[in-house]
Amino acid sequence: VRRYVDRQVSIGDYVLSAGDPAAWCIIDAVVRLLPGVLGNAASIEDESFAAGLLEYPQYTRPAVYDGVEVPAVLRSGDHQAIARWRREQAERLTAKLRPDLES
Repeated sequence: VRRYVDRQVSIGDYVLSAGDPAAWCIIDAVVRLLPGVLGNAASIEDESFAAGLLEYPQYTRPAVYDGVEVPAVLRSGDHQAIARWRREQAERLTAKLRPDLES
Protein backbone atom coordinates (compact mmCIF):
# COMPACT_ATOMS: atom_id res chain seq x y z
CA VAL A 1 0.00 0.00 0.00
CA ARG A 2 2.79 2.46 0.85
CA ARG A 3 3.94 2.39 -2.80
CA TYR A 4 0.61 3.86 -3.91
CA VAL A 5 -0.10 6.36 -1.15
CA ASP A 6 0.89 9.92 -1.95
CA ARG A 7 -0.95 11.69 0.86
CA GLN A 8 -2.25 10.97 4.37
CA VAL A 9 -5.20 12.78 5.90
CA SER A 10 -6.09 12.64 9.59
CA ILE A 11 -9.65 13.07 10.83
CA GLY A 12 -8.64 12.93 14.49
CA ASP A 13 -6.76 11.06 17.17
CA TYR A 14 -8.75 7.84 17.43
CA VAL A 15 -9.04 4.40 15.85
CA LEU A 16 -12.01 3.37 13.71
CA SER A 17 -13.18 -0.15 12.93
CA ALA A 18 -12.82 0.36 9.17
CA GLY A 19 -11.92 2.95 6.56
CA ASP A 20 -15.52 3.69 5.55
CA PRO A 21 -16.36 6.11 8.40
CA ALA A 22 -13.17 8.08 7.75
CA ALA A 23 -13.93 8.23 4.03
CA TRP A 24 -17.44 9.53 4.73
CA CYS A 25 -16.03 12.27 6.98
CA ILE A 26 -13.70 13.45 4.24
CA ILE A 27 -16.38 13.20 1.53
CA ASP A 28 -18.82 15.23 3.64
CA ALA A 29 -16.21 17.86 4.52
CA VAL A 30 -15.27 18.36 0.86
CA VAL A 31 -18.68 18.08 -0.84
CA ARG A 32 -20.31 20.66 1.44
CA LEU A 33 -17.86 23.24 0.06
CA LEU A 34 -19.20 22.80 -3.48
CA PRO A 35 -21.57 25.52 -4.74
CA GLY A 36 -25.23 24.68 -4.22
CA VAL A 37 -24.70 21.91 -1.66
CA LEU A 38 -25.53 24.03 1.39
CA GLY A 39 -28.73 26.04 1.54
CA ASN A 40 -26.78 29.14 2.53
CA ALA A 41 -23.21 29.23 1.24
CA ALA A 42 -22.33 32.02 3.69
CA SER A 43 -22.91 29.66 6.62
CA ILE A 44 -19.47 28.13 5.99
CA GLU A 45 -17.86 31.38 7.11
CA ASP A 46 -19.19 31.10 10.68
CA GLU A 47 -18.69 27.39 11.27
CA SER A 48 -16.44 25.82 13.86
CA PHE A 49 -12.75 26.23 13.02
CA ALA A 50 -13.41 28.89 10.33
CA ALA A 51 -11.77 31.48 12.59
CA GLY A 52 -9.80 29.00 14.69
CA LEU A 53 -12.68 28.84 17.18
CA LEU A 54 -15.55 26.52 17.90
CA GLU A 55 -18.90 27.79 16.71
CA TYR A 56 -21.16 29.87 18.96
CA PRO A 57 -24.42 28.36 20.35
CA GLN A 58 -27.34 28.11 17.94
CA TYR A 59 -30.91 29.14 18.76
CA THR A 60 -34.19 29.16 16.87
CA ARG A 61 -37.81 30.17 17.38
CA PRO A 62 -39.78 30.34 19.59
CA ALA A 63 -38.02 32.77 21.93
CA VAL A 64 -38.57 30.32 24.81
CA TYR A 65 -38.54 26.58 24.26
CA ASP A 66 -38.68 23.96 26.98
CA GLY A 67 -37.70 26.58 29.55
CA VAL A 68 -34.64 27.75 27.59
CA GLU A 69 -34.75 31.38 26.45
CA VAL A 70 -32.99 32.76 23.42
CA PRO A 71 -30.58 35.47 24.68
CA ALA A 72 -32.09 38.94 24.34
CA VAL A 73 -29.13 40.19 22.30
CA LEU A 74 -29.97 37.69 19.56
CA ARG A 75 -33.53 39.05 19.38
CA SER A 76 -32.41 42.69 19.51
CA GLY A 77 -31.76 43.26 15.82
CA ASP A 78 -28.44 44.95 16.69
CA HIS A 79 -26.12 43.20 14.25
CA GLN A 80 -22.92 44.52 15.85
CA ALA A 81 -24.03 43.38 19.31
CA ILE A 82 -25.00 39.99 17.89
CA ALA A 83 -21.59 39.64 16.21
CA ARG A 84 -19.85 40.54 19.51
CA TRP A 85 -21.99 38.04 21.42
CA ARG A 86 -21.25 35.29 18.90
CA ARG A 87 -17.51 36.00 19.05
CA GLU A 88 -17.51 36.03 22.88
CA GLN A 89 -19.45 32.76 23.01
CA ALA A 90 -17.14 31.14 20.46
CA GLU A 91 -14.10 32.20 22.50
CA ARG A 92 -15.70 30.96 25.73
CA LEU A 93 -16.63 27.57 24.27
CA THR A 94 -13.23 27.14 22.66
CA ALA A 95 -11.43 27.93 25.94
CA LYS A 96 -13.65 25.45 27.78
CA LEU A 97 -13.83 22.59 25.27
CA ARG A 98 -10.80 22.96 22.99
CA PRO A 99 -8.10 25.09 24.66
CA ASP A 100 -5.60 23.51 22.27
CA LEU A 101 -7.09 25.65 19.47
CA GLU A 102 -6.28 28.93 21.19
CA SER A 103 -3.20 30.70 19.90
